[in-house]
Amino acid sequence: MKTMRKPLIVAILFGGLSQGVIAAPTVYIPLGSANSVIAVDAANDTITQTYSGVANPHGLVATPDGEYLIAGSLQERPPQKGATAGKPNSDLFIVHPAHGHVMATVAVDGWTHHQAITPDGRYVLSTHPTRGGISVLDVNSNQIVKTLTTGPSPNYTLITDDAKKAFVSNSGNGTISEIDLASWEVLRTLEAGPAPEHMVFSRDRSMIYITNPRAGTVSEVSIESGKVTRTFTVGRSVHGLDVGDDGVTLFASSKKDNKLVALNIRSGEARSIELGPAPYHLNTITGTGKVYVSSRNQPSIWVVDQESLSVVGEIALPGGEGHQMAIVN
Repeated sequence: MKTMRKPLIVAILFGGLSQGVIAAPTVYIPLGSANSVIAVDAANDTITQTYSGVANPHGLVATPDGEYLIAGSLQERPPQKGATAGKPNSDLFIVHPAHGHVMATVAVDGWTHHQAITPDGRYVLSTHPTRGGISVLDVNSNQIVKTLTTGPSPNYTLITDDAKKAFVSNSGNGTISEIDLASWEVLRTLEAGPAPEHMVFSRDRSMIYITNPRAGTVSEVSIESGKVTRTFTVGRSVHGLDVGDDGVTLFASSKKDNKLVALNIRSGEARSIELGPAPYHLNTITGTGKVYVSSRNQPSIWVVDQESLSVVGEIALPGGEGHQMAIVN
């Protein structure tokens, strides 16, 4: 009997593994003024669920296991009479996708722009532009355990794969703050080009690519030297940024020029397509060959083929506009 059962068990195990490999990611997208977050099946680019009751969400991360979503809000509560500085006036929203609702809120000081989560899912770092720094949420306790000053108008955060360091762009002074995640101290300040915002690591993690919307450029920053090594021209009001599946193509959106640009970081060559109105946030959906690009001015997501740089689909949103996307494989 053991001999007969073994192939069956192996077949079941391998069948499960095969299904896991071919399964497409779920993409979670905050819809800002629609006060909701949606889930999109990246296999067929369809909305599978909507989570309401999230006030003006912009930043969004997911725990690695996909059990929780943490959304930041652009909404602040009006100051109360006699309130002191530093009093929490906004919220983080913790959503449980399997249960389909907001399960908790955590008060924070100042509206949240973007967020990042440590690889183990323990800490969420939120940027607070009007407060000049970040807050740190402990996901286990649902408590803000640290606040840290980085620089004027912090915008975006990257965290290294080993969870030892974080990098925060400060759009108010053209810098990136490097943070030690053990001591929660700023170690040094890197160059970033004028008014830096969105960032992405190079595939080998030696460089940071960062948008400079006012200049219409993307800067390449060496993590080792802390200096800008190259600058690429993209277009007016460059916004979204991500690296493609091939590891050498950067995708960037230009809101005012209504185009999506694909930059080859080896050759410096650029391709582009017209895309409008106002292409905005974007994410490459790893393993699918797709780029999701939202519009700032209409409720839709364009689905673009990474290789051909052609629009292969469009996702009609129930309202609002797509912001920082979170991908769960």
